[in-house]
Amino acid sequence: MPVRYSEFWDLVTDVFGAQLGRVLVADQVLDGLGDRTAAQALEAGEDPRTVWRALCDAMQVPAGDRWGSVHRRRPS
Repeated sequence: MPVRYSEFWDLVTDVFGAQLGRVLVADQVLDGLGDRTAAQALEAGEDPRTVWRALCDAMQVPAGDRWGSVHRRRPS
């Protein structure tokens, strides 16, 4: 199931918090994205779902917590 760009940012805020989330997206270099930040990958046209998964993997977010609040949880 695709993740829209706006949903990506909702998840970032929900899982990491607004301030930390923005810092992680801007500054955290991710191996899973070819040593790019999430922001660089999104700007290059990478699918937001791929970027989200790479960010969660890098930050070791447990599978059950990756989709944020209960109303946005998705099956694996």
